[in-house]
Amino acid sequence: MASGVKVTDEVIAVFNDMKVRKAQANEDEKKKRKKAILFCLSKDLKNIVLDDGKEILLGDLGTTVTDPYQHFVKMLPPDDCRYALYDATYETKETKKEDLVFIFWAPDSAPLKSKMIYASSKDAIKRKFEGIKHEWQVNGLEDLKDRHTLAEKLGGSSVVSLEGSPI
Repeated sequence: MASGVKVTDEVIAVFNDMKVRKAQANEDEKKKRKKAILFCLSKDLKNIVLDDGKEILLGDLGTTVTDPYQHFVKMLPPDDCRYALYDATYETKETKKEDLVFIFWAPDSAPLKSKMIYASSKDAIKRKFEGIKHEWQVNGLEDLKDRHTLAEKLGGSSVVSLEGSPI
């Protein structure tokens, strides 16, 4: 069931920036790249927009953010839904990888109307996010607080570290 909600150009531009890793980027450009970002519905419920101030930049790592995964988890509202993109850095037994993960945050404590609108609008944003390999629906902090769950989504038992921390 489609809700008729539209994805703003700003959201699509952020996704494209996160998807395209510019190898030639200088240090300033790298610091401005997003590690994680949240999206929400506009107040009139007609558009999917950036959730103001809810982002982690690569330049924040090691300065204001020590553990990007835990910082990301704390950004999620405890009683409302969100969409998120998380740029996961992980190692398998064979290689280092970076993958974007699309997360649909729908906590059990969110209002039923919010859960219904976000669930029916999810396809609109997913269609704009072409090439996402990993999708994760999360219904509570219990599902998120342990990085093992994300590691499982990324590559199962072959993942040996996530964000530089062993699994």
